[in-house]
Amino acid sequence: MAGDRASAREQAALIRALRRSGGGPRARLRGPQNLYLGVALYTAATLLFIVMGALVRYLSTQGVPLGEIVFARSLFALVPLLVWLGWRGEIPGALHTKHPWRHLARGLLGVIAMVANFAGLARLPLAEATAIGFATPLFTVVLAAIFLHEKVRVFRWTTVAVGFGGVLIMLTPYIGHVEANAVSAFGAALCIVGAFVVSVVMTQVRAMSKVETTASLVFSFTAISALCGLATLPWGWALPNATDAVVLVACGVIGGIAQIAITESYRHAQASLVAPFAYTGMIWSIVIGFAVFGEVPQAVVLVGGAVVVAAGLAVIWRERRLGLDRTQEKLADTPPGPAAV
Repeated sequence: MAGDRASAREQAALIRALRRSGGGPRARLRGPQNLYLGVALYTAATLLFIVMGALVRYLSTQGVPLGEIVFARSLFALVPLLVWLGWRGEIPGALHTKHPWRHLARGLLGVIAMVANFAGLARLPLAEATAIGFATPLFTVVLAAIFLHEKVRVFRWTTVAVGFGGVLIMLTPYIGHVEANAVSAFGAALCIVGAFVVSVVMTQVRAMSKVETTASLVFSFTAISALCGLATLPWGWALPNATDAVVLVACGVIGGIAQIAITESYRHAQASLVAPFAYTGMIWSIVIGFAVFGEVPQAVVLVGGAVVVAAGLAVIWRERRLGLDRTQEKLADTPPGPAAV
């Protein structure tokens, strides 16, 4: 009898989770989760976000205005997203919300994060921008403790402190050195701002995912960022040549596909199981940065990045030990930069 009651409770909890995730006619109770598929999808999403970051960096070197890049990244991402939502029968859920003003606030903050990340990518090597982006989970722990009253004990506070130490190591080439490149220093500052604002957005999503569907959270952000990008048209856009036009479209489509892949990965495995594979982004960014731009990251940045990665992995491990499942909120995550964290 006790086992039957426990099974019934688990089934009811799963049904509630499906409803919150925007489950439509195609949503159904799943059998055993497929960890390997979840990991494969998440790793593919991480690679695609790095590729998107490389495309943003390329467009910036070609003088394409930032607002134009934000617009293309968002508008053309809607194409695969709408196809995917239609296939899942979730378009009605994407257009319905109980809290439109919260969506607007979340969307505007997400645009600020995207602008900061894209502007940072224009001024920093791909690997360095990616490494700094890995500070996002550390900021999120702090913000969740302050605003969501989540209990954070000594282990996670210590891990966060160590992680921020790694961030400082990464920033040493730009702090207190007269010979430091001012453009790169500004880029590093923008990436830090981007990582912080992303953590603010993630804190919002953590609360909103309890009352809003995944489809509405993903769609609203993408639509709002497209409108914000379009609003920069009066400040002067450049008519792209054929190559830049293709890259602008590819930037959005790849970002949209990456969003789908990362969301689907969480449908096959818990966030705590696939999240460590976000740090494969460091490898991808080094390889692509060298192959495409001839960039070799500074040793101090790699050391600091390794400390931040270790801290991030420790946070994931600890939250899994505490039974904190981030899957529901991660379903609605929309990384604005190359790091899929």
